[in-house]
Amino acid sequence: MAGLKYLAGLFGNSYALIADAIESATDTFSSILVLLGIKYAKRPADETHPYGHGRIEPLITFIVVGFLILSAGIIVTESIENIQTPHDPPKSWTLYVLGAIILWKEISYQVVIRKSRELKSSSLKADAWHHRSDAITSVAAFIGIAIALVMGKGYESADDWAALLASGFILYNCYNIFRPALGEIMDENMHEDMIDEIRAKSIEVEGVIAIEKCFVRKVGMKYQVDLHAIVLAEISVREGHEISHNLKDYLLKEFPEIANVMVHIEPNSIEVR
Repeated sequence: MAGLKYLAGLFGNSYALIADAIESATDTFSSILVLLGIKYAKRPADETHPYGHGRIEPLITFIVVGFLILSAGIIVTESIENIQTPHDPPKSWTLYVLGAIILWKEISYQVVIRKSRELKSSSLKADAWHHRSDAITSVAAFIGIAIALVMGKGYESADDWAALLASGFILYNCYNIFRPALGEIMDENMHEDMIDEIRAKSIEVEGVIAIEKCFVRKVGMKYQVDLHAIVLAEISVREGHEISHNLKDYLLKEFPEIANVMVHIEPNSIEVR
């Protein structure tokens, strides 16, 4: 894709397409990183990583965001330079190339973003937005080239201005991708809906009166849950132990996305918060 854009930009006299080609080249490296990151994140827990290897996910996301920022920076630099340099208008056939690229990159975005939601993967989401940002810059180039061709002399740099505006949108989405990944690595409370569902399901387990505390954190593509279950104060330690195991097993069955549940038993004399 990067090679196609570069050749079309070179022979079609479109600097926006050449800048777009550079952005596509960074896609290759970021997608390789995401692939390696997901493979590593799926490794099971071991002695040195008792919670698994999922923390690699937000770290890969940060790197992909870095690639996006680099791409936007390159596009900004190239666009400003080309705006200041007089040049011939782009060739009309570059619009057909851009049309095909826009369609392909949007399909790529839809496929990858759907998979990221299915796997709860922040790095896949970032990679999906890399595809979407590629489509955005191509749309901008398409509009700019169309303006340059329709308006004629004096509008040769319209595609460069369009690419410049598209880079601003890419930077805005960098923040939207970066912020949740930062919250994930900082164990920020971002799962209130899931906590409410866990509380509701927990009291379906025999012996569980209520849930005092419930904390959820995302580790890679899975979730770790810590909760305090309130039971009758009069039951034996063995009975409390059985209830905690039943609760854990039930929650793991009801929520496939949960990797582990740590249950602490509290007597029913404690106040629920």
